[in-house]
Amino acid sequence: MSEAIAFSSPAVAGGHRRDDRLVAGWLLAVAAMIYVMVVIGGVTRLTESGLSITEWKPISGVIPPLDATAWQREFDQYKLIPEFQKLRPDMTLAEFKGIFWWEYAHRLWGRLIGLAFALPGLWLLWRGHIRRELRPRLAALFVLGGLQGALGWFMVESGLSQRTDVSQYRLVAHLLFALLIYGFMLWTAFGLLRPEPRPLPGAGGLRRHVLVLLLLVVGMITTGGFTAGLDGGKIYNTFPLMGGSLVPGEILAQSPLWTNPFENPVTSQFIHRWLAMIVAATVLALWLRRGRLPAPARLPLDLVAGMTALQVCLGISTLLLVVPIPLAATHQAGAVMLLSLTLFALHSLRGAR
Repeated sequence: MSEAIAFSSPAVAGGHRRDDRLVAGWLLAVAAMIYVMVVIGGVTRLTESGLSITEWKPISGVIPPLDATAWQREFDQYKLIPEFQKLRPDMTLAEFKGIFWWEYAHRLWGRLIGLAFALPGLWLLWRGHIRRELRPRLAALFVLGGLQGALGWFMVESGLSQRTDVSQYRLVAHLLFALLIYGFMLWTAFGLLRPEPRPLPGAGGLRRHVLVLLLLVVGMITTGGFTAGLDGGKIYNTFPLMGGSLVPGEILAQSPLWTNPFENPVTSQFIHRWLAMIVAATVLALWLRRGRLPAPARLPLDLVAGMTALQVCLGISTLLLVVPIPLAATHQAGAVMLLSLTLFALHSLRGAR
């Protein structure tokens, strides 16, 4: 009996590994779709397209306008909101179509992510490929995805009555919630691909260093969201000085003072640019400490360092060139990639002691 068990165990373990790789591949594919979604959302924001669809129709909204009457109906709905009345009263139907398609693509891609998660997930569950202990986590991801859709509409709704744009607070909440789902999904996939941590004695300090870096990267993305929401990238387009000084005079112009990081575009840009420099210095210090790791374990830190250097260049270029859309979208994509690689580095150091 014991011989039979010993004989069958490797096959069972091999089956679990194959199942885990299959589930991880599915999760990574959905995570890649979320990555694209964040970039599309960034372009939607940069082109000021986010308020072009003024209703939330989760089912019927899949079908875009198909004739002149339907297009005119959508345009007439847009004419009712402050963005059109105060900023774009001379907009033509042809110009409206240009912003409509970005918002439509953003919403459609979100629906496709839901299908890409739900349908293969149900098939994998039906076929018995998903471990029992993993099922609550995947269910939580599905619920979070639904909440993200509702949060997206909550964001859009803030710009339909009083404001000419969406609330920067809701914009940042929508972005961070998307990244929470994305990071949760990546971490789960990493754990399936490498369930056993590599023993790394004496590297506990490095893991704590990467954890600090992760918090800084999240902070940098958060301040970047406020900067984008306030159009803060279109002022003080010089580096490293702002208006000829390191600290601009308007940095505390808002009252009460605590609102400045969230409502003053000068302050949001100031914090974002210098937090980015702190991230770069933290990564440099981390990279210089990587020599205590074995060669294979250094790769994630090398990737983080390379991406950080590229991201700093992208950020400065975006600022100096006054936020051209292709470059700004690439900068946002770079921020999410840096977050991804930082998570990868943190996961690779799980065995550090």
